[in-house]
Amino acid sequence: PVILFFAFLNVFLISGKNILLRWNADQEILILGNAILFIITLISFLLAQRGLHHSNPYVFVRSVYGSIMMKLFICMIAAFIYIFLYKKNLNKPALFTCMALYLVYTFLEVGILMKLLKKRKDV
Repeated sequence: PVILFFAFLNVFLISGKNILLRWNADQEILILGNAILFIITLISFLLAQRGLHHSNPYVFVRSVYGSIMMKLFICMIAAFIYIFLYKKNLNKPALFTCMALYLVYTFLEVGILMKLLKKRKDV
């Protein structure tokens, strides 16, 4: 689901330049933000999935919290870098859209992890 969402969103962002211009959203920032969120989500998912295979259930919980916190801090750092570099030319619609995308990617990741957790036999 995460890969399909990433692909669908990139197709929309690349082909929907006119729509993005009407919304005053910077296409390049949205594509870059989507790519960063996708990569961070994959890394976060792999960290949480590694905790899923551990026999101690608290390891899974810690790995999920840790992966979400890692993703949050990396996204905050990326946002601060963007804000610092483009103070006067800051594109708020693109920044807020990336914030919403962070939530979508996080919900997708947690949903997939919960399905995998339900499939485990020993839980």
